[in-house]
Amino acid sequence: MVPHVRAHRHAVTRVYIHTFGCKANQYDSEVLRQAVEASGGVVVDDPSDASAAIVNSCTVTHVSEAKLRGLARRISRDNPELESVLVVGCAATLDDGTIRSVPGITSVIGGTDPQTILGALGLEANEADPILQSFTRGTRAWLKIQDGCDEFCTYCATRFARGSSVSRPKAKILREAELLGQAHSELVLTGVHIGSYGYDLPDRHRLGDLVTELVTRIPDVRFRLSSVEATQIDEPLLDLMADAPARLAPHVHAPLQSGSDRILKLMGRRWYTAEDYRDRLEKLASRVDTLGLGADIIVGFPGETKEDFAETKSLVEGLPFTYVHVFPYSPRSVAPSTKLGPPVEPDTVKARSAELRTLVDAKLRAYKAARSGGAGDVVQLRRTRGNYEGLTEDYLSVLTATDSVLPARFEATLRDRDGTLWAEPTVC
Repeated sequence: MVPHVRAHRHAVTRVYIHTFGCKANQYDSEVLRQAVEASGGVVVDDPSDASAAIVNSCTVTHVSEAKLRGLARRISRDNPELESVLVVGCAATLDDGTIRSVPGITSVIGGTDPQTILGALGLEANEADPILQSFTRGTRAWLKIQDGCDEFCTYCATRFARGSSVSRPKAKILREAELLGQAHSELVLTGVHIGSYGYDLPDRHRLGDLVTELVTRIPDVRFRLSSVEATQIDEPLLDLMADAPARLAPHVHAPLQSGSDRILKLMGRRWYTAEDYRDRLEKLASRVDTLGLGADIIVGFPGETKEDFAETKSLVEGLPFTYVHVFPYSPRSVAPSTKLGPPVEPDTVKARSAELRTLVDAKLRAYKAARSGGAGDVVQLRRTRGNYEGLTEDYLSVLTATDSVLPARFEATLRDRDGTLWAEPTVC
């Protein structure tokens, strides 16, 4: 008896790719997009038009994993002619069978190796080392410089999913930057722990050395750091932000997680104290006149007391943050943090999170008011509701009202109008 084979709607494999999580995940999905297209497939924006789907997963919180399962279930249900639904990436690496049991999911593949995923899609693999040549986000692109992490933060599952820190060879990063720089006005250096770049390379080339060479070799591009530890912002990076903000954006996103030394130790973040963090960022702010400063903070870590939270709030009050990402603590089964203290009541976590967000919102409003009338180096992002949306060097979202076609990058005067920053181009 001849087995039944479902007929394909499409002569060409049409692949829908959805990405959860960080810039490193987004970069990995771009590499997959390029690999699919190089192997004869077509990447589509609508899952209803696809013959296969890839869901690149995140394992940072239980919420992100729930969302990926819901999406995979939904796209499979809404398009019964999908030949395959692949869940890849971090959550897939750590899957205990929960993801694989979702109806409609055909494969769970740890990591994002293009050759493995192309094979699962039935596409011919290309053994060439992937150098990303373009990014679908438009004027900005991510440039991945390393992967993995050597630290063991007790709340984090990403270390188990991504493995130890591995730096990309400098020559490949430079070549990729040259290609991406031809199509994008801003390149964001990303990875899992970019401050550790070079520690595993024979020449011990550090992050500051790499950025200095990128700025020297790649003209007319604004580089930006993604998340980087405060203690790993070295002198070359400080010098570039202070003296060449058009080349290295004066913007630092430095994970804090807690302002309590006791909680930092429980988190396994033993390489700095709250005072170390404060000192490094105060030094940065004293050197860089216009500075976008962000952080991540986890609220409700097991055992967090009101005194611990008060220390976090005090540190946030004392530093010139322009934004903070506040995350309620999310237990991960592979991480030991759940055994380190009693859980914090959900209502308490919610109240503390709201308190921090209110505090930082006020800081942002004051910073926008202070920037009003000043100059901005704007990278245009998209047309939205009749205006252009853009991003300044210090990571402020701005709007430009014009019927003219704006260049990808332009100088502007900033105006604060009721908490919204408007960019008035000085040269178009």
